[in-house]
Amino acid sequence: MSKIPQNPLILVDGSSYLFRAYHSPPHLTNSKGEATGAIYGVVNMLKSLIKQYQPSHMAVIFDAKGKTFRNDLYSEYKAHRPPMPDDLRTQIAPLHEIIKAMGFPLISIEGVEADDVIGTFARIASEQKRHVLISTGDKDMAQLVDEHVTLINTMTDTISDPDMVKEKFGVGPELIIDYLALMGDKVDNIPGVEGCGPKTAVKWLQQYGSLQGVMDHAHEVKGKIGEKLQRALTQLPLSYELATIKLDVEVDNDLESLILKEQNNDALIELYGQCEFKRWLAELLDGSATAKQATAFDHSAVVEDEAKTVAVEAHYETILTETQLKTWCDKLKAAKVFAFDTETTSLDYMEAKLVGMSFAVAVGDAAYLPLAHDYVGAPEQLPLELVLSHMAPILADKQLLKIGQNLKYDKSVLAQANIELDGIAFDTMLESYVFNSVGTRHDMDSLALKYLGYKTVSFEDIAGKGKNQLTFNQIELEKAAFYAAEDADITYRLHEALWPKLAAETSLMSVFTEIELPLLSVLSDIERTGVAIDVDMLGAQSKHIAERLIELEQQAHEIAEEPFNLSSTKQLQHILFEKLGLPIVKKTPKGAPSTAEEVLQELAHDYPLPKIIMEHRGLSKLKSTYTDKLPLMVNAKTGRVHTSYHQAVTATGRLSSTDPNLQNIPIRSEEGRRIREAFIASEGHQIVAADYSQIELRIMAHLSQDKGLLNAFAQGQDVHSATAAEVFAVSLDDVTTDMRRKAKAVNFGLIYGMSAFGLSRQLDVPRAEAQHYIDKYFERFPGVLEYMESTRQKASENGYVETLFGRRLYLPDINARNGAARKAAERAAINAPMQGTAADIIKRAMIAVHDWLKSTSKDEIKMLMQVHDELVFEIRSDKVDEYKQHICELMSNAAKLDVPLLVEADSGDNWQQAH
Repeated sequence: MSKIPQNPLILVDGSSYLFRAYHSPPHLTNSKGEATGAIYGVVNMLKSLIKQYQPSHMAVIFDAKGKTFRNDLYSEYKAHRPPMPDDLRTQIAPLHEIIKAMGFPLISIEGVEADDVIGTFARIASEQKRHVLISTGDKDMAQLVDEHVTLINTMTDTISDPDMVKEKFGVGPELIIDYLALMGDKVDNIPGVEGCGPKTAVKWLQQYGSLQGVMDHAHEVKGKIGEKLQRALTQLPLSYELATIKLDVEVDNDLESLILKEQNNDALIELYGQCEFKRWLAELLDGSATAKQATAFDHSAVVEDEAKTVAVEAHYETILTETQLKTWCDKLKAAKVFAFDTETTSLDYMEAKLVGMSFAVAVGDAAYLPLAHDYVGAPEQLPLELVLSHMAPILADKQLLKIGQNLKYDKSVLAQANIELDGIAFDTMLESYVFNSVGTRHDMDSLALKYLGYKTVSFEDIAGKGKNQLTFNQIELEKAAFYAAEDADITYRLHEALWPKLAAETSLMSVFTEIELPLLSVLSDIERTGVAIDVDMLGAQSKHIAERLIELEQQAHEIAEEPFNLSSTKQLQHILFEKLGLPIVKKTPKGAPSTAEEVLQELAHDYPLPKIIMEHRGLSKLKSTYTDKLPLMVNAKTGRVHTSYHQAVTATGRLSSTDPNLQNIPIRSEEGRRIREAFIASEGHQIVAADYSQIELRIMAHLSQDKGLLNAFAQGQDVHSATAAEVFAVSLDDVTTDMRRKAKAVNFGLIYGMSAFGLSRQLDVPRAEAQHYIDKYFERFPGVLEYMESTRQKASENGYVETLFGRRLYLPDINARNGAARKAAERAAINAPMQGTAADIIKRAMIAVHDWLKSTSKDEIKMLMQVHDELVFEIRSDKVDEYKQHICELMSNAAKLDVPLLVEADSGDNWQQAH
C-alpha cells in the first residue's frame, strides 16, 4: 500500500459516498421512522478520515441539482437512472447541516458534477506540488491520479497511486479515460463498444497505445468484436468527452479557503439528537468521554453500533501513595500475567522521558502510576527512586509475564532510563499482525474497534492537536490517568480476544512465539545501538551534489535555449513537448504530456535533456533525503543515528524502517553508494556486512522442487547463467553477459508475477520475444510452473498462502470478480511465500545471532542494521575474521532448505567497503 504524505488536502466525493452508504448496512431509522443510515455512513467515514490523516484542509463535494454540461453534450446521459428514493432524498438536507456543523467546507456547483469540482481542485493542488487525497468509490476518478494525487476508498480501505491504478485496471491513469470510453458505462448511459469489457479494452490500449490508436487501427481487429468496434467509431469521441472529468470549473474557493473550521458542538448536539446517534451525542455531552477523576473511580464505557448499546464496567485507580503502590505491587506479583504500558513525553524512544506507568491485572481492573506530571497545580507524585525500589524487580522478573501493545517501544524507553523490562510474553500488536497482517491497522485504537467494538479515548482527545498539542507530562492527571489506565485495560482485553485465535492455529502460534516475539528484544537492542555516520563526508557530498545540480541546470537551460524551473512539471512539459517537439509517450489524467520517470527514461535513450532531468531529480532526492537530512538525525548523546524498525507494517513479514529509512538507501548510482560510505565503524572496529545470496530464488527451488533449479544450486552454479543456458539452449561457457541479464530478469520477474508485457518493457524487447523467454523458462523448469499453478489453486481454495514457517498472507481478492484485482492477488500468492519465507529466515538469523552476542563482549561486536537480506555489524578489527565466519554459519543455519543457504560477508571501514 502506498504511503500518504502528512497533512494532505482531502477532497471527499460526497455524492459517491452518500449512495454507497445508503445501500450499505446498517439501515438505520430514528424513533420517528426517519431514515438515517446514509447520514451515519457518510459522517462515520468523515470522522475516520479526520482521525487517520488529521488534515488542516478538507472539503466535501456534492453533485448539484439539475442537468450538467454532459446532458447538453448527450441528451441521453444518465437517462436510465431511476429517480432518487424518497428515504435517501430526505437524508440529504440533515447530512449537509451536519457536515457544515462539523466544520467542513461543503461545495456544490450548478452545471457540473462533484467529479469535475474535485478534478479542478486536484489539478490546482497538483500544479502547486501539494499532495491531494481524494476519498471516493468512483472508478472514473482514477484518471486524476498522479504523483501528487492519490485516491482512497474508505469502504474497502484501498489506496490508489499511479502504480496501483495500473495494477487494478491494467492501464495507468493517463489511459483511464480511453479505457472508460471503450467500455462505456451502463449506469451513466455512456455509449462504448458493445461487448468490450475490461480485458478487451486493456488489450487494445496496450496494443495501440490510446483510444485514438484503437480507432486508427480498428480495421485490423477481426471477428464480431471488430465489427462492433467499427460501428462504434463515430460515437467514441463523444464517449471520451463524457468520461473526461472537467479540470477548469470556475470555483469560488482557493485551496487555502478549504480549511477545516472549529466544529459547532451546539448545532451537532441538536442534529445528532434528531438523528438519535446516541454514541456521538454522548461524546459531545460528556466532553469526549473524559471521566471525573479521584484517586480511584468507576467507569462505564459505552460501546455502540447505533443498533445496540453494551456497557463495559471498569475500575481504574490512580496510585499516589506508597500504600497504594505496595498494594498494586502485591497484585502484580500475584497475577499470572499483567498488562503493562508506559506514558512518555515523545514517540522517539531515544528522546522520550518517562512520565508514568499503567497496569491491568484483569479485565476492567487497572491503575495508573504517575511519575512526572509537572503542570501548574499538579498533585504530588511518588519519587522515582521509591517507585523503582518496588517496581524495578517486578519489571525485570522473567517469571512475571507481561502483556503489552508495541512493547519494543516501552522496553527501549525503560532501557534509556536504566530500567530493565523482561518477562515479555505477549504483544497485542504482534498477535494481531501474525493472526492477519492484511486488512487492518495494528494500533490499539483500531484493534479495540475491530475486536472489542470499543472506542478508546484518543491522545488528541486529551492533548489537543497541531502545534499546541500538549506532551503527556503537561496533561492534567484527571484526564491522563483514565487514558493511561484504559490503555492497559484494553491491552489486556485485546490479548484475551486475540490469543485464542492464535492458539487455535499451531503454525501461527510458532510464528509468534519463535519469530516475532523474540525479535522484539533484538530490534530494541539494535535500535538503541545505532550506527555512526561521517557527518563531514555527507556535508562534502551535499556540497558536491549542489554544484552538480547547478551544472545540470545550466546544461538544461542551454539545450532549452532559455532558463526554466527543472522541478516545474508545467514548464518542463512546455520545453520538452512544445518547444523541442519531443514525442509524447504518455499523457497525464488531465490530458497533458507526462513527465513521469518512466517517460523520461524512454526519451533519454534518444534525447539529452530527459537524461539530464532524470539525473537532476535523482540527485535532488539524494540530497534532501540523505546527505542533508542524515547529519541532522545524529543523536546528541550517542553521536549515532538510530532508526526505528517496524514489525507490523508489511503484509509479507518483512521489516520496514523509518527515521531514517535504511531499506531505501540507493546503491545503483555512484552518489548513492557514497552515502553508504558515510556509515562508518568506530575507531578500532570494522563494518561487516553479511548477505544472503539469491535467497528468494533458493526458496523458489526448495518450494517448487524443480530438478533443474535444485541441481543448479547444488552444483554451486550461477543460477542466472544456468537459467540463460537453459532458455537460450547454449552451454554455460557460451552464456553471454546479455543472455545472463535477460535470464536474471526472467528469474526475478516470475517470482513477482511479471507478465510478458512487463518483461518486454523491462528488457526493451518485443512482447513476443519476452513471451518466448517465459515459455522456454517453463519448458526447462516445469516444476516452477507446476508450483505456481498449484499455489494459485490453493490460494483460491483457502483464501491465503503460507511461508515455509507457517506465516499467512490472506488474499481477500483471490476470487474477486474484478479481473485486475484477482490477477494482483494471484501475483501476491506466488510472491508472498518466497518473500515471506526470506523475511522469516533473516528474522530467525537475527535471533540466533543476538542469542550468541549475549555471551560475547559488547565492545567486540554489535549488530547495527538489518536491510533486506543483509545484516550489518560493527566488529573489533582483530576479531573480524573469527566473528565473520561464525555469523555466516549462524545465518546459513537459520533454515534447512533442499539447496545450500549461502551467505556472503565482507568487511571494511564503512558500509560500502563491506560489499
